[in-house]
Amino acid sequence: MKIIKIIKSSLCIAIILNTSIASAYSPEEAEKMCKKPRFTDFNLTEYKAPSNIETPTEAEFIIKVSAWADPSTIKLTAKKTPIAFTTESTSTFHKIKAKLPASLNGEFVRLDVSAKAILGCEDKTGWLIKVANQ
Repeated sequence: MKIIKIIKSSLCIAIILNTSIASAYSPEEAEKMCKKPRFTDFNLTEYKAPSNIETPTEAEFIIKVSAWADPSTIKLTAKKTPIAFTTESTSTFHKIKAKLPASLNGEFVRLDVSAKAILGCEDKTGWLIKVANQ
């Protein structure tokens, strides 16, 4: 009887340990599994030499964010100041629509966008633009 109890106890402990080891992920493994958000279709022209194209004051713009991004985590900033935007979501992407603030008249501006994926990883990107002086 004692041997059966010992075997049952050992089996229970082995099963519990094996289950907890199998379900644990390291941060590196979780990162590999998560698809980072993608940002596409930014429709303003970046300020680059030799063309040095300027953006009109208070220009409206869009950015598309991949569908696996959590739309509630999207952040949009200009010169590290939040910009108000609207989001239209479809099954394939989230479309952000915004307008450059009038206060950026004649300035170089870094527009940054960031988001977290539904599975938790995150990404960000940005563009340098020059707002025309009005």
